[in-house]
Amino acid sequence: MELLTLEHFAGCLNETFRAALNDGDVEFVLVEARPLPNSLPNPMRQPFSLLFRNGAALLFPQQIYSMSHPRLGEVAIFLVPVAREREGFLYQAVFN
Repeated sequence: MELLTLEHFAGCLNETFRAALNDGDVEFVLVEARPLPNSLPNPMRQPFSLLFRNGAALLFPQQIYSMSHPRLGEVAIFLVPVAREREGFLYQAVFN
């Protein structure tokens, strides 16, 4: 399995990722991909954060979601709900 980096996601802004749930697929749109500060010498990768939006009225729990994207394929991402907007809920994934 390839180590995911910010560069994998940077070209996917405003694109849809589909998360497989028990009763079907749920769409999450990648709305932000940004680097995070690094405090470790010689990290395996530069830390980064992703922010996804889901337009459902239902709040999904924090957990690992099996997500698919046309270019990235299948990836497992741990999402945490962090905010609610008029357009839906925001979920963050942190890679360090």
